[in-house]
Amino acid sequence: MRLLIDGNIVLDVLQRREPHAADSSKIWKLCEIDRAEGFVSALTFANLVYIMRKELDPSGIEDVFRKMALIFRFADCSITDIANAAAMRWDDFEDAVQAATAERLHADCIITRNTRDFKKSKVAAYTPSEFLTLFQADL
Repeated sequence: MRLLIDGNIVLDVLQRREPHAADSSKIWKLCEIDRAEGFVSALTFANLVYIMRKELDPSGIEDVFRKMALIFRFADCSITDIANAAAMRWDDFEDAVQAATAERLHADCIITRNTRDFKKSKVAAYTPSEFLTLFQADL
Protein backbone atom coordinates (compact mmCIF):
# COMPACT_ATOMS: atom_id res chain seq x y z
CA MET A 1 0.00 0.00 0.00
CA ARG A 2 1.33 3.42 -0.99
CA LEU A 3 0.92 6.24 1.50
CA LEU A 4 1.67 9.93 1.09
CA ILE A 5 2.61 11.15 4.56
CA ASP A 6 1.57 14.73 5.30
CA GLY A 7 3.84 17.10 7.19
CA ASN A 8 1.83 17.08 10.41
CA ILE A 9 2.46 13.33 10.76
CA VAL A 10 6.19 13.82 10.32
CA LEU A 11 6.22 16.66 12.84
CA ASP A 12 4.16 14.64 15.36
CA VAL A 13 7.02 12.16 15.55
CA LEU A 14 9.97 14.55 15.26
CA GLN A 15 8.57 16.95 17.85
CA ARG A 16 6.89 14.26 19.99
CA ARG A 17 3.56 16.09 19.76
CA GLU A 18 1.08 14.62 22.22
CA PRO A 19 -1.40 13.02 21.99
CA HIS A 20 -0.64 12.41 18.31
CA ALA A 21 2.89 11.00 18.42
CA ALA A 22 1.88 7.40 19.24
CA ASP A 23 -0.37 6.81 16.22
CA SER A 24 1.88 8.81 13.91
CA SER A 25 4.84 6.70 15.06
CA LYS A 26 2.89 3.57 14.13
CA ILE A 27 2.51 4.91 10.60
CA TRP A 28 6.28 5.46 10.47
CA LYS A 29 6.80 1.90 11.75
CA LEU A 30 4.57 0.41 9.04
CA CYS A 31 6.77 2.12 6.46
CA GLU A 32 9.97 1.12 8.22
CA ILE A 33 9.07 -2.59 8.24
CA ASP A 34 7.80 -2.45 4.64
CA ARG A 35 4.15 -3.13 5.43
CA ALA A 36 3.45 0.13 3.60
CA GLU A 37 5.41 2.22 1.13
CA GLY A 38 5.63 5.69 2.60
CA PHE A 39 6.27 8.80 0.54
CA VAL A 40 7.10 12.27 1.82
CA SER A 41 7.12 15.10 -0.66
CA ALA A 42 10.18 17.30 -1.00
CA LEU A 43 7.85 20.22 -0.25
CA THR A 44 6.95 18.61 3.08
CA PHE A 45 10.60 18.22 4.02
CA ALA A 46 11.32 21.86 3.18
CA ASN A 47 8.30 22.95 5.23
CA LEU A 48 9.29 20.91 8.26
CA VAL A 49 12.82 22.32 8.21
CA TYR A 50 11.29 25.80 8.17
CA ILE A 51 8.93 24.96 11.05
CA MET A 52 11.74 23.39 13.07
CA ARG A 53 14.32 26.06 12.17
CA LYS A 54 14.99 26.91 15.84
CA GLU A 55 15.51 23.23 16.67
CA LEU A 56 17.70 22.22 13.73
CA ASP A 57 21.13 23.43 12.75
CA PRO A 58 22.59 22.38 9.38
CA SER A 59 23.93 19.09 10.73
CA GLY A 60 20.55 18.41 12.37
CA ILE A 61 18.81 18.94 9.04
CA GLU A 62 21.15 16.46 7.40
CA ASP A 63 20.63 13.95 10.22
CA VAL A 64 16.82 14.16 10.01
CA PHE A 65 16.98 13.80 6.23
CA ARG A 66 19.25 10.76 6.45
CA LYS A 67 17.05 9.05 9.06
CA MET A 68 13.84 9.79 7.17
CA ALA A 69 15.38 8.46 3.94
CA LEU A 70 15.82 5.09 5.65
CA ILE A 71 12.05 4.88 6.21
CA PHE A 72 10.40 6.93 3.46
CA ARG A 73 10.85 7.61 -0.21
CA PHE A 74 11.08 11.30 -1.06
CA ALA A 75 8.85 12.45 -3.89
CA ASP A 76 9.91 15.39 -5.97
CA CYS A 77 7.55 18.31 -6.39
CA SER A 78 7.05 18.55 -10.12
CA ILE A 79 5.82 21.47 -12.18
CA THR A 80 2.89 19.23 -13.13
CA ASP A 81 1.98 18.91 -9.44
CA ILE A 82 2.10 22.70 -9.11
CA ALA A 83 -0.03 23.21 -12.23
CA ASN A 84 -2.56 20.59 -11.14
CA ALA A 85 -2.72 22.08 -7.65
CA ALA A 86 -3.31 25.57 -9.06
CA ALA A 87 -6.14 24.21 -11.23
CA MET A 88 -7.78 22.72 -8.11
CA ARG A 89 -8.32 26.23 -6.72
CA TRP A 90 -8.26 25.05 -3.11
CA ASP A 91 -7.98 27.57 -0.29
CA ASP A 92 -4.83 25.85 0.98
CA PHE A 93 -2.39 25.60 -1.92
CA GLU A 94 0.10 23.41 -0.03
CA ASP A 95 -2.62 20.81 0.60
CA ALA A 96 -3.55 20.92 -3.10
CA VAL A 97 0.09 20.23 -3.98
CA GLN A 98 0.06 17.27 -1.59
CA ALA A 99 -3.13 15.93 -3.20
CA ALA A 100 -1.70 16.38 -6.70
CA THR A 101 1.51 14.63 -5.67
CA ALA A 102 -0.44 11.74 -4.12
CA GLU A 103 -2.42 11.37 -7.32
CA ARG A 104 0.72 11.36 -9.49
CA LEU A 105 2.33 8.73 -7.25
CA HIS A 106 -0.81 6.58 -7.43
CA ALA A 107 -0.91 6.65 -3.64
CA ASP A 108 -3.67 4.61 -2.03
CA CYS A 109 -4.21 7.32 0.55
CA ILE A 110 -2.89 10.42 2.26
CA ILE A 111 -2.12 10.16 5.97
CA THR A 112 -2.83 13.48 7.69
CA ARG A 113 -4.45 14.86 10.80
CA ASN A 114 -6.25 17.45 8.66
CA THR A 115 -8.54 15.19 6.63
CA ARG A 116 -11.09 17.99 6.19
CA ASP A 117 -8.51 19.87 4.10
CA PHE A 118 -8.50 16.96 1.63
CA LYS A 119 -12.27 16.55 1.14
CA LYS A 120 -11.93 17.36 -2.58
CA SER A 121 -8.90 15.13 -3.08
CA LYS A 122 -9.13 12.27 -5.56
CA VAL A 123 -6.93 10.30 -3.14
CA ALA A 124 -8.64 9.45 0.15
CA ALA A 125 -7.21 11.00 3.30
CA TYR A 126 -7.16 9.32 6.72
CA THR A 127 -5.88 10.24 10.14
CA PRO A 128 -3.32 7.80 11.51
CA SER A 129 -5.89 6.26 13.88
CA GLU A 130 -8.48 5.92 11.09
CA PHE A 131 -5.93 4.24 8.84
CA LEU A 132 -4.75 1.87 11.57
CA THR A 133 -8.35 0.89 12.33
CA LEU A 134 -9.66 0.64 8.76
CA PHE A 135 -6.72 -1.33 7.45
CA GLN A 136 -6.16 -3.33 10.64
CA ALA A 137 -2.56 -2.28 10.68
CA ASP A 138 -1.64 -3.58 14.10
CA LEU A 139 1.91 -3.35 15.34
